[in-house]
Amino acid sequence: MKTIIKKTTENDAFSMASDILRNGGLVAFPTETVYGLGGNALDPRASEKIYAAKGRPSDNPLIVHIADRADVAELASEIPPIAEKLMDRFWPGPMTIIFNKKDIVPKETTGGLDTVAIRMPSHPDAARLIRESGVYIAAPSANASGRPSPSTAQHVEEDLSGRIDMILDGGPVDIGIESSIIDVTGDVPVILRPGFITRKDFSELIGEVYIDPAIIKPDPTLRPKAPGMKYTHYAPKGSLTIIEDKASPAEVTENVISTINRLAAEAAAEGKKAAVLTTRDQADKYSSENIILLGEGASGEEVAKHLYSALRECDDIGAELIYSESFNRDELGGAIMNRLLKAAGQKLIYV
Repeated sequence: MKTIIKKTTENDAFSMASDILRNGGLVAFPTETVYGLGGNALDPRASEKIYAAKGRPSDNPLIVHIADRADVAELASEIPPIAEKLMDRFWPGPMTIIFNKKDIVPKETTGGLDTVAIRMPSHPDAARLIRESGVYIAAPSANASGRPSPSTAQHVEEDLSGRIDMILDGGPVDIGIESSIIDVTGDVPVILRPGFITRKDFSELIGEVYIDPAIIKPDPTLRPKAPGMKYTHYAPKGSLTIIEDKASPAEVTENVISTINRLAAEAAAEGKKAAVLTTRDQADKYSSENIILLGEGASGEEVAKHLYSALRECDDIGAELIYSESFNRDELGGAIMNRLLKAAGQKLIYV
């Protein structure tokens, strides 16, 4: 298969992508979070193609993307009042809500579950594609399963060229990590994946919100109710290890810096290529030849936006061992650490 690549500014880009989706094909497209790999959410065969193209386990649910809030009633069997409040505040935007589903949504899309994950993206290209195609779009991140999620069309091409029909190139994304996922099917809302919208944001609006224990300690025996709950994700090709000062986990202490410098030097002495993930304000404290910057600043928004690009840069330079500072687990830092720990296979060294 030859993958067509079109910039979203090209006149025929959306009409071509829409035709592909209506005919059961796959199109990668930009959202405000990461690039998604889209197929017709109501076509079981399209969902099966998504799983096959990514090499994704079929029990890992897909998120259904919509362009209009009224579409929820077509897909969800009930819409709790709490969901109405959440949609009022955070849609369109980087929030996915788990609802009980209607029969119209095939279980091939939901990973065999009786619930459906729904999101209304704020990116204008995503909204336009949904509307012009006339289909609800099931879309996980447009990367090979387990790899860092794509924040540019070039990342999609690296992983999926020749495996999907088309890539819509809308330039770099804004946020850089996947949507927050919140489950409203129980008595108390549960966060199933942290993201740009934080627990504090949710609780200020709707009161008590739980965090699913699988976010903190992955459980390989569970059946995932949302993407990213069970399997290794976001991983570079090299082995990633996070270094954290147990006494001051929110700070990059001298203990952290000296440990990373020692480990990188030991790797170099053994003839292995090591890289260090850090922010601009800490970069001059490291002696490694390969400093990979998580953006130009130290803010959570900046780190989130550049996280996956930095992990892919480690692959580009052939890093065999990668060492990263840890980040504050409060608010957006919690979402960043969630991704880093999954990318590292939970390898965390306390100093």
